[in-house]
Amino acid sequence: MANVIRQQTPMARLWRGVLYSVLILAGLFYILPLIIMLMTSIKPLSEISAGTLLSLPQNPTLDPWAKAWGEACTGMRCEGVGGYFWNSFAIVIPAVLISTTMGALNGYALTKWRFKGSELVFALMLFGCFIPFQVVLLPMAQTLGWLGLSSSRAGLILVHVVFGIAFTTLFFRNFYVGIPNELVSAAKLDGAGFFRIFWRILLPVSAPIIVVSVIWQFTQIWNDFLFGVAFSAHDTQPVTVALNNLVNTSTGVREYNVDMAAAMIAALPTLLVYVLAGKYFVRGLTAGSVKG
Repeated sequence: MANVIRQQTPMARLWRGVLYSVLILAGLFYILPLIIMLMTSIKPLSEISAGTLLSLPQNPTLDPWAKAWGEACTGMRCEGVGGYFWNSFAIVIPAVLISTTMGALNGYALTKWRFKGSELVFALMLFGCFIPFQVVLLPMAQTLGWLGLSSSRAGLILVHVVFGIAFTTLFFRNFYVGIPNELVSAAKLDGAGFFRIFWRILLPVSAPIIVVSVIWQFTQIWNDFLFGVAFSAHDTQPVTVALNNLVNTSTGVREYNVDMAAAMIAALPTLLVYVLAGKYFVRGLTAGSVKG
């Protein structure tokens, strides 16, 4: 047996080397646009005009980043994307927290406190995952007008919560299906109620799926452009809308370094989230799909 293993080892190493080479090339190809954006964002404009797209910066500078943050024109105003960057955080954080909390409670109720028609309710909520956003623009605009939330951060938060609940409910429902019902039944016999069981039994084991929900919602809301441009005013626009306005604002020579710096600023939060928590996202999503 040992001889067979030794005979197969060189071939296995060869195939492993080929596999790693292909993966490295694929990774480099995938990350190449990000590298180009980063290099362009720290080049002076003169280097961009005289050099090639892939040339390394000869005199790196952070001036394009400073201009993109506080001076670049995003339409009629030249205040950079800094204020819109914080607008996005003001929208994302409460929307993520509310939609994740409601999704957890929905998933808990649909799996451990089943009622007549619960499967129909879940099916209808699941249907919400497949509704094109463009279909609901007019009804949602009318609803926000009735509620007095048009062109406000609160209105954008409400929109993202409504559209995020379907996904977070799906995540938590699939995860909670794998938790034994006997635990909940025993807690009920001991006199525990709905929220006490959720707080003491379900929530402590929910860390993997909470990470999935938070990362998913954070990424979806941060990268959203359609709702941001449709339901916000100038002072409440997210950074994606400001980035679009900056790139499409022409005042003299096109400053590609400033455009790329603004794009990097807009992308940094989601990049950091996936770099720091990407492995937990995969683990939690796998756990939920297997248990569902």
